[in-house]
Amino acid sequence: MPKITYITADGAETVVDAPIGSTVMENAIKNMVPGIEAECGGACACATCHVYVDGAWAAATGSPEAMEEDMLDFAYDVQPTSRLSCQIKVSDALDGLVVRIPERQA
Repeated sequence: MPKITYITADGAETVVDAPIGSTVMENAIKNMVPGIEAECGGACACATCHVYVDGAWAAATGSPEAMEEDMLDFAYDVQPTSRLSCQIKVSDALDGLVVRIPERQA
């Protein structure tokens, strides 16, 4: 099972085993990772699961689609590697993925 490392704004790390086909957001909620609110439940209808993908993983996670880009307009402190974690599907290729959680969600 792929491992995902979540790093909060204060530097605390949580490493979780993530089932293939789930999303980075679902695993954060299931494992009570602080800072991921996911108010819309993963419908790409808010920006409360915003994360910064570690630069080394940006290519592996891909770029946001148009709907995700629209929602990122509402996110706090958007950066070049900003993504909505509900839109990142876990695969074997993401084993070791590192994401950082912003200081606050939108």
